[in-house]
Amino acid sequence: MNDFFQEIISLPTEQVNERTQQIDELSIFDTLKLINEEDKTVPFAIEKELPFIVQAVELIVESFKKNGRLIYVGAGTSGRLGVIDAAECPPTFGTEPKMIQGIIAGGKEAMFIAQEGAEDNQDRAISDLTNINLKQNDVVCGIAASGRTPFVISAVNFAKSIGCSTIMLSTSKREEVLKKGIKADVFICPYVGAEVIAGSTRMKSGTAQKLVLNMLTTTSMIQLGKTFGNVMVDLQQTNAKLVERSKNTIMKICNVNYDVATNLLVNANNNVKTAIVMYLKNTDYNTAKELLKRADGKIKKALKF
Repeated sequence: MNDFFQEIISLPTEQVNERTQQIDELSIFDTLKLINEEDKTVPFAIEKELPFIVQAVELIVESFKKNGRLIYVGAGTSGRLGVIDAAECPPTFGTEPKMIQGIIAGGKEAMFIAQEGAEDNQDRAISDLTNINLKQNDVVCGIAASGRTPFVISAVNFAKSIGCSTIMLSTSKREEVLKKGIKADVFICPYVGAEVIAGSTRMKSGTAQKLVLNMLTTTSMIQLGKTFGNVMVDLQQTNAKLVERSKNTIMKICNVNYDVATNLLVNANNNVKTAIVMYLKNTDYNTAKELLKRADGKIKKALKF
């Protein structure tokens, strides 16, 4: 047996879960119950990592305020989750598509069909980052369940070498991930233990990664004033549903009827935040825009001027 084999079989993601060894003998209900019980452990693993998630959010917000970007890098399930989180931010928070991006080993094709060997291509990771014109103000967040994916480590280390802030998200044990030579400023390592099905990191590991990514972007957007309370107010009207949601948001916050909300949205050039400030401050479009600019995009702060 060679050293590489020993490394792979010793990974937490490759271990056999003693609690699920007889899963193939259970009824459908008991199988589902067992999966559900394992899934319940994930939020508790993340809870232990909250101090590190705080640090990561601080880096991301600082980057955004300098017109930097958040770049997720991963392979397989991890890469797909990064791409999904990035893709969901523009319609949810009104961000520019390039502000948060996902890079997956093997390129776009890997979103739908596994690209064999892509996760081992360290040079491709560097070229992918070079192709998006990576800058010092950007943050690169590597995502790898095992913490050892060559594509991801190469991307994080390259980003660090040019002065970017870097984050590493792994569901392996922190002490093991720290041995991998990853030059990350922040390590987020919710250890979820052995999977229900050995090696199937799309399960608990994938769930943990998705939850953490949700936390990173959602909290960053809140810090940037993309919500009013717990309501999205910077959403883009890219489809009929979002147009009506925008009107409903204005109706609720401003306590106005549908027709008034519709007119406000039109007069605010389809910007929900501006419409809200226009109504609550009883002012015009240009003044509302200026107030929001002075308030760093935060409605509650703008209303105090």
